Amino acid sequence: MGKVHIITVRNVPWDGEFSLTVTARQVVREVLRLEACPYDVQVGLTLTDDDEIRELNRTYREIDRATDVLSFPNLSLPQPSCFTAAQEDPAGAFDPETGELMLGDIVISKPHMEQQAADYGHSLKREFAFLVAHSTLHLCGYDHMTEEEARVMEQKQETALQNLGIRRE
Repeated sequence: MGKVHIITVRNVPWDGEFSLTVTARQVVREVLRLEACPYDVQVGLTLTDDDEIRELNRTYREIDRATDVLSFPNLSLPQPSCFTAAQEDPAGAFDPETGELMLGDIVISKPHMEQQAADYGHSLKREFAFLVAHSTLHLCGYDHMTEEEARVMEQKQETALQNLGIRRE
């Protein structure tokens, strides 16, 4: 696993007790290490509000409601974590300036993240890390449309967070 470059955009104020960029980098790096990604990777991260994420959800998924996190993969992988597919279209897969694999974008609703942290009784950092791990797996081609797919994603998310010492309180 190479380096991870997080491009962070904050559409809402952030004065949390942890760094969004540092935490996201750690989580993305661990997920990609577990998935044996051989490339340096670039991931976009946007922290936004419910209005914007609702509009994105409506526009791209035809679901007219706010959600906690959206994933926008840059690659269409034939199977989860089949990163060699990036070689089929290197001009579209790799940043020409840095050579980094452009994995995709993660958009997180700050209000949803805060509410879920309160609902589940754990820290904001834990909820943020969970959403980043979940979304990174989507960027790697995983989904949770079936019970088996959901179980696989849940196990992978939990393993990554446990490895980083980010546990449920």
